[in-house]
Amino acid sequence: MVVRSPCLLPVFRRRVNPVSHGAEFSAPISVKSDRMLESPKEANVPQGTCMIARDVDTVIATKIPAMSASDKSASRATHKKIWIDLDNSPHVPFFLPIMEELRTRGYQVFVTARNSYQVCELLNLHNLRCEVIGSHWGKNRVLKILGTCARTIRLLPMIARQRPDLAISHGSRAQMLASTLLRIPTITMFDYEFTQKMEFLHSLWFMTPEYIPDPVDVKAKARTLKYPGLKEDVYVPRFRPDPSLRDKFGLRADHVVITVRPPATEAHYHNPEAEVLLEAAMNFFMEKADTQVVLLPRNEHQGIDLRRTWENWIFEGRVIIPEHVVDGLNLVWLSDLVVSGGGTMNREAAALGVPVYSIFRGKIGAVDRYLVEQGRLTLIEKVEDVRSKISIRRRDRSAKPPTDNRPALHVIVNHIDSILGATTRTTS
Repeated sequence: MVVRSPCLLPVFRRRVNPVSHGAEFSAPISVKSDRMLESPKEANVPQGTCMIARDVDTVIATKIPAMSASDKSASRATHKKIWIDLDNSPHVPFFLPIMEELRTRGYQVFVTARNSYQVCELLNLHNLRCEVIGSHWGKNRVLKILGTCARTIRLLPMIARQRPDLAISHGSRAQMLASTLLRIPTITMFDYEFTQKMEFLHSLWFMTPEYIPDPVDVKAKARTLKYPGLKEDVYVPRFRPDPSLRDKFGLRADHVVITVRPPATEAHYHNPEAEVLLEAAMNFFMEKADTQVVLLPRNEHQGIDLRRTWENWIFEGRVIIPEHVVDGLNLVWLSDLVVSGGGTMNREAAALGVPVYSIFRGKIGAVDRYLVEQGRLTLIEKVEDVRSKISIRRRDRSAKPPTDNRPALHVIVNHIDSILGATTRTTS
């Protein structure tokens, strides 16, 4: 694999005022004021406490730990601030180890999020504090554009105060727009090349898994960085199973456990054929007396529909819909097989070595095609495939989850490190 050095990319210059303190939303202590404060002294809090606004009205006090020798050796990084925007549910577990590694290297990281699908529940699950701004605007393209613009307007005041050196997201359109307006260099990551694009949005750099083809455009190709493996390889090696989950859900040891993730019906790439395949798969599973299905709706509206459709099987304990968000990796590992209408859970199962079947009926991306070629993912493309391709059987429980050292995390952070090293700024 050829990894392009970001040092060859154009240098981005802008004039900013120097910022002496950063904030990490992972360790909030208290809300001290209803307005923006410039320093701990103004807030009348102990020295070593950094004040930073969660929004235009509230301020969080965050303790700054004493600098270690390694922190001092990374003095260049401590003056660099990175803004990460969590735009969708899969971005929460993906960015957690990235944020930790960046902070270990001395960077200041602050986080915003959009109230989309199960983002807020996952933030609570992982005890990650950040400012949640904006929500999901449905499938309509016009409403999506309006929602992006509205969220951008709400982001601008806070981001202008924070003055980040770099913005990073996994496809956040609002972050791209806000960064363009504020002249902040941006890294946009993605692992599905057919995502609907808004032509007025641009990113300075792109980062993708190595399996996605390079752009045809020469300039875009020069600004595209690659990392090895899957997006899910960033956080799967950290996974540790929770054996109590089986009892929490009332799953029987002698039953085949199947996790089912319905298609994202509000996504622009949704094909109604996926809903037909979902119904066929559920009926197939319920024909077997020794199966239990854990059904994971993507939002409250979808959950209401699913509970109405499968209420008889839910009453009998054959179908389980969790009342609260659960750790997806734990649920996948607990399962004998996974059926999903979206990419992330399919790839999580593939990364863990759990049999997985995709009922996604949009354009199949390069990452999924790679997994199919490797025999790690099976595509269900028509109703007949449900019975001919899906194998309902218990898998070997003696295996342990993979803990091998996958390089994706460090390659991604090294790219970020190199970009910040190549990006120069003048201060006034």
